[in-house]
Amino acid sequence: MVLLQDGLLAFLSAVGLTTVVWLVTGLVCCTGQEKVPGLLLVLPLRGDAPAMEADVRQLRRLQGQLPGAKIVLADCGLTEEARGLAQYLAAREKNAGFVDGKEFQLT
Repeated sequence: MVLLQDGLLAFLSAVGLTTVVWLVTGLVCCTGQEKVPGLLLVLPLRGDAPAMEADVRQLRRLQGQLPGAKIVLADCGLTEEARGLAQYLAAREKNAGFVDGKEFQLT
């Protein structure tokens, strides 16, 4: 029984030490994430766009991992109601915009 307890204690100690080393290394190596200037996360939307809100939430999560990225909601044939929702979401989000898909050009 003592051997089992000692083995379990040694295992948990090794896991704990490995976790601490991993976290410290991550903090030291990844303290300043570089910004990617001009990075656009474009979401083309058309029709009713039933998954628009979920897609914007997913882009917001991705934007958190990519400092300096901007979300662009592109109207590629939205209905009036969906266009209003897209404009609202773009206005509500930080670093987001709403554009007409026909006028959106990459230069």
